[in-house]
Amino acid sequence: MLNNLIYSIKEGMKGLARNRSMSLASVASVASSLFVLGIMLCIVLNINFISEQTKEQFNSVQVFLVDDLSQDDILSVKSKIESIDNVRSITYETKEQALINLKERWGENSYLLEGIENPLQNSYIVEIEDTQKADQMVADIQKLDNIDDISYYKDIVQQLNSIASTVNKFGLALMALLSFVSVFIIATTIKLTLYARKREIFIMKYIGATNWFVRWPFIIEGLILGFIGAVIAIFVTYGLYSVVYDFLISSSMNFINGYLIRINDILGTISTVFISMGIGIGTVGSVISVRRYLEV
Repeated sequence: MLNNLIYSIKEGMKGLARNRSMSLASVASVASSLFVLGIMLCIVLNINFISEQTKEQFNSVQVFLVDDLSQDDILSVKSKIESIDNVRSITYETKEQALINLKERWGENSYLLEGIENPLQNSYIVEIEDTQKADQMVADIQKLDNIDDISYYKDIVQQLNSIASTVNKFGLALMALLSFVSVFIIATTIKLTLYARKREIFIMKYIGATNWFVRWPFIIEGLILGFIGAVIAIFVTYGLYSVVYDFLISSSMNFINGYLIRINDILGTISTVFISMGIGIGTVGSVISVRRYLEV
């Protein structure tokens, strides 16, 4: 059994060497398909990640106060908010505490906030009793004096989910098209290998080789093509995501760092999906060709 497997792998590798140009085309096709999927996957995963984080704030709004309010004015705002219908609880957050919380979200990149003047504001975090009535509650708060702004995340999350859905549908359609092309190219590559070894296959059958003994090298050849394409796609996608991630957290947009999936965290997901799909595409392409063109 082990000897048969070793033989199949060796013959599969020889098949790659026999048709270098088609093998390269097959690998490039699989890598391109998975790379497109990777881009879409990174976008969708990050949008979902942002949505999950902001969903935690679905049942609350953050009310930012104007600067330089006296303690009496701050307490007055609290009293007025508490009197509004649908308010479950209210918590005061100083701008100093807000900065500490921001540093915790940024983790290892919190050093970027050191030495700068605190740009944040004092605020009240208001928990909502009934989210269905949240819009009216926000409207009532907006009418109060000494309110600078209100962060309400419901609309943002709905928009993000809509974007994620659109990107996901487009990505799946494009990936399906490219996967079909990849299967076709791999099937063609295996067909050329079959034709090149037609005489050898006839001799093997004549001396008693089983059907699967003949078939396995070609199936493994397709599997290897898909695997190599997947590995290339992993490195390219990982490299691109690393560049974009580093750019975002090191530029003026570094405030979004806490809302992005870290590079190493996304690698596992991408690797699992790519390897599974690459092997799947390669195997399907080779099986189609073997079933159609190999008469054993």
